[in-house]
Amino acid sequence: MYKIAVIGGLGTLSGGDLFFKLLKNKEALKNQKKYHFIFEQQPYSQIESALYTEQDIKSRKFYTFSICKNFEQKDVSKILLPCFASHSFLDELQKETSISIVNIFDAIADYLNSKVKKGTKIGVLTSNFVKDSFLLKKYFQDFELVYPANQAQLMDAIYGESGIKNGYLDGLPLEYIYEACTELNTKGCEVILPCVTEISLIVNQLWKRGIPIIDVNEVYANYALATGNVPHAKPFKLGIVGGVGPSATVDFMNKVIQNTPAKKDQDHIKMVVEQNPQIPDRTANLIHNQTDPTIALFSTCKKLEAAGSDAIAIPCNTAHAFVKEIQEHLNVPIVNMITTTAAHILKHFGEGTNVGLLATTGTVQSKVYYNVLTDFGLQVIVPDDLHQGYVMESIYGEYGVKAGYTEGVCKDHILKGADYLIENGAQVIILGCTELPLLFPQAKELAGGEKPVALIDPTLVLAKEIVNLAKVNA
Repeated sequence: MYKIAVIGGLGTLSGGDLFFKLLKNKEALKNQKKYHFIFEQQPYSQIESALYTEQDIKSRKFYTFSICKNFEQKDVSKILLPCFASHSFLDELQKETSISIVNIFDAIADYLNSKVKKGTKIGVLTSNFVKDSFLLKKYFQDFELVYPANQAQLMDAIYGESGIKNGYLDGLPLEYIYEACTELNTKGCEVILPCVTEISLIVNQLWKRGIPIIDVNEVYANYALATGNVPHAKPFKLGIVGGVGPSATVDFMNKVIQNTPAKKDQDHIKMVVEQNPQIPDRTANLIHNQTDPTIALFSTCKKLEAAGSDAIAIPCNTAHAFVKEIQEHLNVPIVNMITTTAAHILKHFGEGTNVGLLATTGTVQSKVYYNVLTDFGLQVIVPDDLHQGYVMESIYGEYGVKAGYTEGVCKDHILKGADYLIENGAQVIILGCTELPLLFPQAKELAGGEKPVALIDPTLVLAKEIVNLAKVNA
């Protein structure tokens, strides 16, 4: 089923007219079970604004964006925007929605190219804004465009107090538009093109008077139904479960930024962060059976999913003990930091490498790293109880890294843990708590044994994986 939606309200009557012409399209009538048509009109705050002032255009942007977001929740296939002026910011709008917005100018250009010879004189009835914009020259450059002499009278016929937009479909408004069409005919125009959707409301009366005018709403409706769905690719967006811990979140985001090959702001990756430090402590749950963080983690991931994330990153090693069961209930993939790190070590250091692990006791006891690393053919070394105590003090102690310290006691304690791993044959060491890299901001290795031991920062590995993923999805 195709869900086709119309944004109403920018021109109340013309929006309704377009919706009616979708309904009476022959293809739609023959296959009514195939189509689901949606029309949404909200109160438009700038309806009384002077036509196409800067404030009016900005208001249209907010209005159309809000309705597009509503349509996203309804799994709409394509959107119709029956307002020529609003197509001046179509590119801006399209970048912020995954639903294809059917371009009314594309529809008319397709119609003209199939019906009218290049170079033909075409009479154009349009607003001052559209006339002065880039739109007509861009889409109808193969034709000679001619405009009526009395533009002010045309505007009054459409937008005046007694104009077509306010429901007056005969009398002076009709006569003024007929007069403009007649003038264009005398100038050699073979076709009259109204780039104002309200004029479609009176085309039948003009046809009866012999005016060769196009019903742009009908052309737009037919084009939308004849063309297939073309999903619009939005820029890759990363969702980040933040607050686990807070400093590690900022550190991870900075690593994504630093590893993105960008020449300008717009080249960087879109990121949305749900900073939730109230997620229960993962280590406390795994060691002491305190509050289970699963629902809080899952809830945060669902918020990121609802925000349009294409992938989710959790810059917390211990939280990955809960990832498998959470992932089963998500529609967006969590980029697993543990497996990404294991793959990195295997690629750069080879199978059978002795990998030392500096991590919280919860991470160690959950075996989330042990199981993955051994599956990748790597050997795992962890500290004994004494040295694991030093590691935990370095992370959670009064002067630990989670308390904001990066030098002094916390650094001394973590080095004791690292020395133990090196003495027991570690060839590389994983900084398996996302705060630990903050203690080694520049160091990539530690001295030990016959040659230096590499330090592996899982958040950096994850950040680079995210950058690669964004490139693939660009």
